[in-house]
Amino acid sequence: MPGEVLLEIEGPVAVLTLAAPQRRNALTTAMVEELIAACDEIDANEAVGAAVIQSQGRSFCAGADRSLLAAVATDPASDAGFRDLGAAYSAFARVGELKVPTIAAVRGHAVGAGLNLVLATDLRIVAEGARLIGAFLSLGIHPGGGHFTLLGRLASRETVAAMSIFGEEISGRRAAELGIAWEAVAEDAVEPRALELAHRGGVDPPLSRATIRSMRTELGPPALPWPAALEMERAVQMWSLQRRPPQAS
Repeated sequence: MPGEVLLEIEGPVAVLTLAAPQRRNALTTAMVEELIAACDEIDANEAVGAAVIQSQGRSFCAGADRSLLAAVATDPASDAGFRDLGAAYSAFARVGELKVPTIAAVRGHAVGAGLNLVLATDLRIVAEGARLIGAFLSLGIHPGGGHFTLLGRLASRETVAAMSIFGEEISGRRAAELGIAWEAVAEDAVEPRALELAHRGGVDPPLSRATIRSMRTELGPPALPWPAALEMERAVQMWSLQRRPPQAS
């Protein structure tokens, strides 16, 4: 049975594909485990100099799977609830820790945790009609995974408030205008453009790895480092999951 995260190596470029289009690539615990294993494989392969994260189907990632959120909501403070919520965080946290430069190739929806996955990469190429959606408050959930830190290191405070608090959805074209994405292109050009850039940035893997490490270090941590933001948000997100009415699951 094929997995739900596919890894292909194209010369110096690793291509990670979310392959669960039947549920819009929503993240389950099992899918996250596959994603982490693929990232470990990329880091261990010193011939890889860059990575592209892309998706199958019409959505990039619809966030954490509802079944995962419903299970966590039953008892967020339990060992299982704490672990399962952490699993959703681990998906984009691990991508953000890859030793190589990363590019997200985004078509369709990127919602909630799926938006965090997009924001965790070093560069974003998006379809002009892509839809970037926080949607946390509309679902009765506090943002998690260090969302404010991830979005705030790219966008203005105004943009963060509009998307994360007031539920504003933005298109791929608007994301490029706001500096959240490098470029918005036609839908059929998203993956080719991302691969073009990845092959350029990953052509010399040892140099690519050293350079992205320097870039991330020199740009400095945000006001609150991402790992600290991730943990700060976890408790209040667990509370928000527990208080949701059953029909919201």
